[in-house]
Amino acid sequence: MQEIKQIYHNNLGTAFYWRKENDIVLDKVQLVFRETGFYFTKQELQLFKRCIEDSYQQNSSCDDCELKNKCHKFLLKTPCLQIDLAVSMDELNAVKDLIEGTLFKINLDEYLYGQGMN
Repeated sequence: MQEIKQIYHNNLGTAFYWRKENDIVLDKVQLVFRETGFYFTKQELQLFKRCIEDSYQQNSSCDDCELKNKCHKFLLKTPCLQIDLAVSMDELNAVKDLIEGTLFKINLDEYLYGQGMN
């Protein structure tokens, strides 16, 4: 089994880089939550973040509903055009945290070990 370098995790899932022959493969991020795994570039992660924001806007009419946090009627589009996920509002919040935390950590590492080393 290949080793991984974890980027970020929360109670819903995890994001990590794969290691191949003792090198970290930085061009894509493995994102795993529920029973689903995605292998995304940084740009696809940013697109997924926008899909999440769109889902919040489309489902704002449910704000007064007592069941909105447990209901699985929210469709979350993904950067994979053929795949939409049915999620509850709690899961949508957790996916949002997972994506935003992952992007924050990637950007921080790029700054600290890239342009910030000057």
